[in-house]
Order: sequence, then structure tokens, then C-alpha cells
Amino acid sequence: PQAAAAAAVEPRGAGAASPVAAGRVPGGGGCGADMALSLGEGGGGSRLRRQLESGGFAAGEYVKQLSQQSDGDRDLQEHRQRIQALSEETAQSLKRNVYQNYRQFIETAREISYLESEMYQLSHILTEQKGIMEAVTQALLLQADRDDPALGARRAAAADPFLPLSAKDAAANEEGRQRTLTTLLEKVEGCRDLLPESPGKYLVYNGDLVEYDADHMAQIQRVHAFLMNDCLLVATALPNRRGAYRYDALYPLDGLAVVNVKDNPPMKDMFKLLMFPESRIFQAENAKIKKEWLEVLEETKRNRALSEKRRLEQEALPRPAPTPPESTNPFDEDEDEEEDEPSAEEEVVDLSLEWIQELPEDLDVCIAQRDFEGAVDLLDKLNEYLADKPVSQPVKELRAKVDERVRQLTDVLVFELSPDRSLRGGPRATRRAVSQLIRLGQSTKACELFLKNRAAAVQTAIRQLRIEGATLLYIHKLCHVFFTSLLETAREFETDFAGNNGCYSAFVVWARSSMRMFVDAFSKQVFDSKESLSTAAECVKVAKEHCKQLSEIGLDLTFIIHALLVKDIKGALQSYKDIIIEATKHRNSEEMWRKMNLMTPEALGKLREEMRSCGVGNFDQYTGDDCWVNLSYTVVAFTKQTMAFLEEALKLYFPELHMVLLESLVEIILVAVQHVDYSLRCEQDPEKKVFIRQNASFLYETVLPVVEKRFEEGVGKPAKQLQDLRNASRSMRVNPESTTSVV
Repeated sequence: PQAAAAAAVEPRGAGAASPVAAGRVPGGGGCGADMALSLGEGGGGSRLRRQLESGGFAAGEYVKQLSQQSDGDRDLQEHRQRIQALSEETAQSLKRNVYQNYRQFIETAREISYLESEMYQLSHILTEQKGIMEAVTQALLLQADRDDPALGARRAAAADPFLPLSAKDAAANEEGRQRTLTTLLEKVEGCRDLLPESPGKYLVYNGDLVEYDADHMAQIQRVHAFLMNDCLLVATALPNRRGAYRYDALYPLDGLAVVNVKDNPPMKDMFKLLMFPESRIFQAENAKIKKEWLEVLEETKRNRALSEKRRLEQEALPRPAPTPPESTNPFDEDEDEEEDEPSAEEEVVDLSLEWIQELPEDLDVCIAQRDFEGAVDLLDKLNEYLADKPVSQPVKELRAKVDERVRQLTDVLVFELSPDRSLRGGPRATRRAVSQLIRLGQSTKACELFLKNRAAAVQTAIRQLRIEGATLLYIHKLCHVFFTSLLETAREFETDFAGNNGCYSAFVVWARSSMRMFVDAFSKQVFDSKESLSTAAECVKVAKEHCKQLSEIGLDLTFIIHALLVKDIKGALQSYKDIIIEATKHRNSEEMWRKMNLMTPEALGKLREEMRSCGVGNFDQYTGDDCWVNLSYTVVAFTKQTMAFLEEALKLYFPELHMVLLESLVEIILVAVQHVDYSLRCEQDPEKKVFIRQNASFLYETVLPVVEKRFEEGVGKPAKQLQDLRNASRSMRVNPESTTSVV
């Protein structure tokens, strides 16, 4: 009984969480007086749960006492069922709690991520506000200095006692900065020719950094960075020479962006430099040096922008013309008046507008954010503004900066249309990049890249087709994929290049090359695999029907598919012609000139239907009593095979195949006609001669006219060669001494 009770309370089933498994059973101890458990109905489940959840529960004592109180096996089975139900209920409760906690964990993680992004945005906004306030303060101080130079000098002296006040001291300070820069750059190999010597260039900050890989965060190399007032020079340390460096890269501050990288131990004290289209990550020695780098980079960029703005404002101001010396020549007065007229009409281009000053940076942002439409809109706005303005030196410099961004934008758009990108989405997926290239005046390049992209997409779609066992099923899929893609490409091309008529010739050339790729796959499956002529005819018919769909958009490529398929179709016709001739010769060699006995009326009826489908309507006059046919098996088989060849060949017909089809028919008919004439000349039995004449009459008066009529219906014009063959067949003569047919 104790063993049975122990088995009864053992938890069963996968996932069941028992109190023992949950760790609620201490190592020992008695049960006490409350160990007794009523097995009756009502309240037994709750008392059992409380007892099992009690802190002093001991499984061994509980089972021992339960076995002593039980009356038999039935009580133990009932108790086992109650514990099993309680175990399943506990397992379900655990599952619900785990699921609920998991959902709460996900929601908490989302909230943390949202708060983190908000804090990052807030930090960025505060940094921008700080920069704006510093710029406004500096601008106000500069304006005050312009209004009162003496006050500006006193303020500068009070703020920096080491600031030079005289022109001599300023020149000495500038010379010292230049000397320091020259001394440092002498330690860098390969940068002397890259840095133009300008009097205003000086060193702002420099220090050692460690470069890391942006993707895998692996250490790459140790570098030394030189920050000048207009650019940043990065040099790598030479391994065997202490304090010597080799030139690595030079970045203008105009196209440089600095981003703080959040510390993620062990990766800390890092910042990122963004230079389209690349980025680099550097690590400083400690947090203090990292902060200094971030601050000095932002400050130098800001000073650079302010000095550039001030220079443009000064250049935009009208300059007084120098007064020429007085001349005693009276004719000079008239010339001076004529020269003064155009100068008075010259217009000064105002480039101090805020949107023009920020245009290069705005273009960089649009390119980085893939806002191609916004970038092109800014370029259109600038071109519209400068359309009627004179081309001055400031305008040329602005154009040079903008042209660099235009090249970057063009490179990004070209990459968007490259076949290396994902080809999913169909032709419409390329519309965005194509339209922006057209707006940039790159319609020829847009057309070329669009067609290359679509060619790669069509080729990929054809390669992904599964080669089914049935050739016709595969050809249906191939034609659907290819011609649907071609039709969609043509419609998208018509939409994108509606105003560029010169690009349509490129599309026709592309369509021809795509059709050649389609025909290669088509021929490999249909003709190279030696399919029957009927299968090849059905496949070509399917391809022609799909090709006619292109006429919806005014594109007819039927002549192209004919020109590409003519060689394979000629080969198929000649191959099938040779098969028929060989089969006919083989039957002729075994010809006994006997009537056909089809044995059953069903077989005779079937033959009547076959001959009627071949176009022989008077076949009943050649049938005899019962199931006899007054024709030889060879002539009947030849008739069916020839008419089947003609029907399949007419499905493949187009003008380039006219002579091939006609010559094949003449060769096939000559084999049968010459054999009948030869047999008629050589046969000695009068009854067989009569039978041979009857077969010859069937060939001349029934089969040949049917072939002529069907050929004329399928081709659209009569065949003189077939008429001449029928007229000349009656007068053909064969050498009487010969024992073989003359073919």
C-alpha cells in the first residue's frame, strides 16, 4: 500500500509543476495533527493545496500517513487524481504568470528605449541651443566691436591678456602659429604637397587617437590627428620612428560631421567622424580628452562657418571704382561715358541669404537621409535664383561647392539603380532614383541604368524558373514571366521618360537584346532537347501569342522573334522531313500492295475520322464491304503523316520559312509518287496493277489537291511547285530495268 500511495502522488505529464519540484518541500519534519485529509467531496481541494503549500510539509511522512488511513486501492486512485489535477492547475498558473511577466518585460524594454531616444534628442537639442547662444553672443560682440573699435580692443585685452593688440604683435602671433604648424607637419610624411600654403592656416589642436572598425568595433591602428582652422589631417604612426607619422587622410571641415558615441564598456571615450560616404570611429585616451576633441571640433567648425560667411558678405558689398587720372584728350570723355553704362547696370548677387549659406550642409543632410527629392528641390531653387544673375567669383565658389554635392548625389542615385541592389519591387521601385536623375539633367545615364537594372531583373526571373518535366508547361511559365516583365518595363519607361523621346531608341535596342536572351532559353528547352514537331509548334504558338500583347503599347517585336527562331525552326522542319522520308522508304521496301482489313467497324470509323480531319472528304468511295479499305497501308500511312507534318509546319510558318517548307513537302511527296510509278511499271500481276492504279489515283486526285489547298489556306498564296509536281507525276517514267525506286 505504501508503494501504491507513493506512485499515486507522483506528478505525471510533461510540464506539470509539483510542489516538490517547485522547491516547497523541506528536508524533513513531521506533518503534525493537520496531516489528516478527508477524501470526501467539498473543500478537499483547498485543504490539500494549503497542506502541500505549508512550510513544514514532508512528502515521506505524508505518504506514509495516507497509506495508513486509506481503505483500499480506490481511495489511493482518487487521491492520485486530485493531486494530478492540482499539479496541472499549478502548471497552467505558472505558464500564465510567465507569459504575463514576459509581456511586462517587453513593454518595460520599449519604454526604456523610448526614454533613451528622448534623452538623446534632448541632449542634441541642448547642444544645438548652446551653439546657437554662443554664436549669437559672438555675433553681438563682433557687431559691438565694429561700432566701437576701442571698446572691442579693451574687451579683448581684458578677456585675454596675452592677445596681441598691435599689428606688429598680430603678425608675430600669426608667424608663430605658422611656424608651429610647419614644425609639426615636418614630422608627417607625404602631406607637404597636399596642404596648400596659405597665410591664414594654423594649427588648432592635435593629439593621439586609436581608430576602431565601424562595423565590428575591432582596433585598427593608432593615429595622430592635426586639427587646423579649415581641415583635419589624420596620420598613422610609423612603427620604427618615434614621433614620426605618415599621411593617411585629409578632411575639409565644411563636409565633416562629429557625432558622440555612447559609452558601452569596454568601448568608451569614442567619437565618430562622418565624411560622406564614409565614417570613422576614434577613441581618446580618457573622457577629458574626448570632451576636448568634441568641443574644439565644434568650435573650429563654427568659427570656420562664421569667417566664411563674413568673407562672402564683404565680397558681396559693392566696391568703389578707382578714379582714373584726368586726361586732356577730349575724345576720352565719350569713351568713359560708354564704359560707365554697363558697369552701372551690373547687379551685385546677394549670397548672404540664410538658405544659400546653409545650402551645402542641407544638401549633405538630404543625401545622408536619402531625401533625394529634397536635395533636387534645393538645387532647382538655387538654379532658379541664379538664372538671371551675373557669374561673379562668389557665385563660382558656391557653384563649385554645390557641384561636389551634385556628384555625390549622382553617385548615390547610380548605386540605387545598380543591379547589385535588390531587384524586388518591379520597375516601379526604380522610379524614384530615375526621376531625380532626370531632374539633374542625367536622362541618358538614367535610361542606361534603368535598362541595365531591368535586364538583370528579367535574367534573374528566368533563371529562377523551375524546369518542369513537361516542356509546354515550362514554356507557358517562361513566356508569362518574360513578356509580363517586358510589358511592365515598357509602361514604366513610358512613364519615366515621357519627355525624352531620344531615349526610346535605347529601349528598342534593349528589348531586342532581352528578346535574344529569351530565345536562348526558349531554344535550349524546345529545340536542343529534340522535342517533337507538334510540341515545338505549340511552344512557338504560345510565344507568338504572348509577343502580340506588346502591341497594346505600340511595340511589335514579332519580326525579331521570327528572325531569332528561323534557324532553329528550319532545323526542326528538315529533321522531321528526314524522319518521314526514312519511314516512307522503310514502308515502301515492305510494300505487298494489299487491301487494308481493319477487322472491326470501330477501327474503320476511326480511320474515316482521321482522314476527314486530314481534309480527305471523299474517303468513303475507297472503302469496301465489311471492314475493307481499297487502299494499301503504305499510302494511307503516308497520307496521315504528310498532312500531320503540313499542319504542324503551318503553325510554325512565317515568310522566311516559305521555301524551306515548300521544298520539304516536295521531297516527301516525291518519295511516295515515284514509288507508286515504279511499282506500276514493274508489277506483272494484272489484279495488283489495278490496285496500284487505284492507289495512284488516290494520291494524284485526292491527296495532292488537299495538300495544295491546305498550303494555300495556311500561307495565303498558291504554290506553283506543288501544281507542277501534280501535273508532272502522271507522265513520270522510271527505268524498266531498275529494281529500286528513283528518288
